[in-house]
Amino acid sequence: MTALVPVSLSVNGERVDAQVLPRLNLADFLREHLHLTGTHVGCEHGICGACTVRVNDEIVRACLMLAVQMDGRSVETIEGLSDSGEVADLQAAFRDRNALQCGYCTPGMLIAAQDLLRQHPEPSRQQIREHLSGNYCRCTGYQAIVDAVETTARSRGGRAA
Repeated sequence: MTALVPVSLSVNGERVDAQVLPRLNLADFLREHLHLTGTHVGCEHGICGACTVRVNDEIVRACLMLAVQMDGRSVETIEGLSDSGEVADLQAAFRDRNALQCGYCTPGMLIAAQDLLRQHPEPSRQQIREHLSGNYCRCTGYQAIVDAVETTARSRGGRAA
């Protein structure tokens, strides 16, 4: 029997203390232990981007990180970014530009898009495509997603979209 390991971390601004199996990945910890189901599990190989979260202000693939690696760190999920209002304008643009279909990729896509806009407030369409290239969407064909991110960038810059 594998012994449980204690972890203490911040999730969406709240302290979490837990006992976890050493091999439990962060995505499963968030979904199964904390019931934060916005972090989706797709490929389980870090390729699709559905499990994208922020750890200490850097986006990571939660399926590739272990929960025990989060000890002492800060994790932000789509629930936290939504509740704080940080991505409200992006969410509205995704809705208005029809950039969400089934919605499975949307949480990871929003987190990646917000990461880009934090780094480059006025990205080109090519920069948007490149930054989001690690997030797969099988429904929209990406055009609407790029439009939504571009619209948000322009709006945040005070220019009309």
